[in-house]
Amino acid sequence: MDIPSPSGQEKLIAEAVETSLRNLNLPGVEILRFNNNVLARTQLNLPGRVILAGHLDTVPIADNVPGHRAPNADGVDTLYGCGTVDMKSGLAVYLHTFASLAGAGHERPTRDLTFIAYECEEVEYHRNGLGHIQREHPEWLVGDLALLGEPTGAWIEAGCQGNLRIRVTAHGTRAHSARGWLGDNAIHKLTPVMARIAEYGHQDVIIDGLTYREGLNIVRVEAGVANNVIPDEAWMSVNFRFAPNRSAEQATRHVIDVLRLEETPGVTWVLDDAAGGALPGLDLEVTAGLVEAVGRDRVRAKFGWTDVSRFSAVGVPALNFGSGDPSYAHKRDEQCPVGQITGVAEILHTYLTS
Repeated sequence: MDIPSPSGQEKLIAEAVETSLRNLNLPGVEILRFNNNVLARTQLNLPGRVILAGHLDTVPIADNVPGHRAPNADGVDTLYGCGTVDMKSGLAVYLHTFASLAGAGHERPTRDLTFIAYECEEVEYHRNGLGHIQREHPEWLVGDLALLGEPTGAWIEAGCQGNLRIRVTAHGTRAHSARGWLGDNAIHKLTPVMARIAEYGHQDVIIDGLTYREGLNIVRVEAGVANNVIPDEAWMSVNFRFAPNRSAEQATRHVIDVLRLEETPGVTWVLDDAAGGALPGLDLEVTAGLVEAVGRDRVRAKFGWTDVSRFSAVGVPALNFGSGDPSYAHKRDEQCPVGQITGVAEILHTYLTS
């Protein structure tokens, strides 16, 4: 926690992880440092391979470093500090699990293991280290199952929702507000589109018995020139979180059709960003052991977008499984119960050795 690693500043923590792995001298383990990504894998010729992946970066520090350990309000032994939830605790569990099972101890994994610690997850899609690995070293993403150490409260959060942003712009004519009839108010042209978004509500989509909730929201609006000027341009950013049974292309078309963007006068749109979701994959044999170790009653849909989508896109089923309550992610009082950290480690150990 106390090694600063905001997105784009992961060099120190990448060096620490790489050094710790190399100093262990794990027999037959291949280690690769690529930019500020650290990768390691066993080559034991075991039946199947599980990837343990997590990001090194955090959001900017918010007066919550150095971290500390203390009982919380309920007396529970807890770690406090930047990244305890998202996601240094989860990454530490994965690093510990890999190092323990890849060593020369008595217990060996039943599958080969790959460990990936990557940079720049908390920022723009194109900066994501996992994406760079996918382009430059795709052989490292080959596996039968990928686990992401995202905070899930020691539950399995299966799959993930897709995420897209569309920028909708209305065009008008500037004029003095005292003679507003001489202009064409761009803000007013946005209002019918805004009304359609407000009416959309949410849609529940059930996949593999899990409920994904789709939502369409305005997340940013900008307009205005001065207090006495009719604005000639107004724009808003529209965010759509969609179920993983839609592709990014299908989701984009859905938003265009629902908002009637192609038939609303004076309005144009452009796709800012889009990332598809990932299907749960709970019906696969390789996930069954983890579900059994965690408990079927502790499996739920992932509402947000995570990098399980990148693995799904290359044909590797992926699940989110880590320590920490995601509602504490990115907060000043970010905190994670110690028992969740050790509990996730025990479950992974059971799954990977059985």
